Amino acid sequence: MSVQVSAAAAAGGFTAVAVMPNTEPAIQSRAEVALIVNIAKGNLVDVLPIGAVSRNREGSDMAELYDMKKTGAIAFSDGNRSIQQAGLMSRALLYARGFGGLIISHAEDASMAGGNKMNEGVMSTYLGMKGIPNLAETLMISRDLYLAEYAESPIHFTSISTAEGVDLIKKAKAKGIQVTCDVAAHQLVFTDDDIVSFDSNYKVNPPLRTKADAKALIKGLKDGVIDAVVSQHTPHEIEFKNVEFHIAKNGIIGLQTVLPLLVKAGLNDQQIVEKLAVNSRQVVGLTIPQIKEGEEANLVLFNLDEAWVFDNQSNKSKSRNSPLFGKELKGKVKLVINNGQIIKNA
Repeated sequence: MSVQVSAAAAAGGFTAVAVMPNTEPAIQSRAEVALIVNIAKGNLVDVLPIGAVSRNREGSDMAELYDMKKTGAIAFSDGNRSIQQAGLMSRALLYARGFGGLIISHAEDASMAGGNKMNEGVMSTYLGMKGIPNLAETLMISRDLYLAEYAESPIHFTSISTAEGVDLIKKAKAKGIQVTCDVAAHQLVFTDDDIVSFDSNYKVNPPLRTKADAKALIKGLKDGVIDAVVSQHTPHEIEFKNVEFHIAKNGIIGLQTVLPLLVKAGLNDQQIVEKLAVNSRQVVGLTIPQIKEGEEANLVLFNLDEAWVFDNQSNKSKSRNSPLFGKELKGKVKLVINNGQIIKNA
């Protein structure tokens, strides 16, 4: 993990981050996991690797899950690639259950998504762009819920984006299936209406959905159906974003803007702590830090009412691919303490 990403995480109020295997090479064996664990030792921000489910994230042959777990991987996922083969997902769930591993699903049916670039709806029709229907997500959530139930194995869905997805997971939890899920912070505030300007900084995967979907996601968070919030931090060099919308890469930088987005979405301080610090650790089986005498300090001080500008001076990432860049935001991290280190944000 680069110094810049660690700095961005600390500035955003994170004392620990889980990193997806969206790398080249992928995090797919004990060697890559050990490298990340060793490089990150002593950082203020703890770096927790998520290992790939399949070799090279190609969705064909299973990677070395048990070896990665023993070396320090906290969960397994093919990152921003959805596992299309039901047989592979089923085997992964069964195998991981045997040693207490967690499979994380990025739910998108590729045949339904069709390689398209934005949400299917009124706005995609208005802009003349082919869209990705909500069904691309809900079909895959449905499949993986059936597989998890069959395997009697836990499953976690990352970056859900649809009202239907929230409903499916709510019903699965009520049924007793071991399922958890998270949502990317930007999905709570931005919608496909924002794409009217063709600003490629709004291009993400899953795509920004409708206002109705965003409303359902916020309700799902407050009701407890959605367990956690993620940054989905995806930095890109300018040449991959300063291009036409349909050829731009997916993703925005998000580590420093999660707090302001949650403030804008209407979450209170207790809900923010629960979704970012407590539930996220519980999902992957980590110990929850405690603030009491004798415990090593692991805490964040933030002010929900303080305004600041996200610009070249405050940005700690090498990249600036965010629709919030140059704007005044409300909700500021003031102090981060972990591993005997302190960072104060001016």
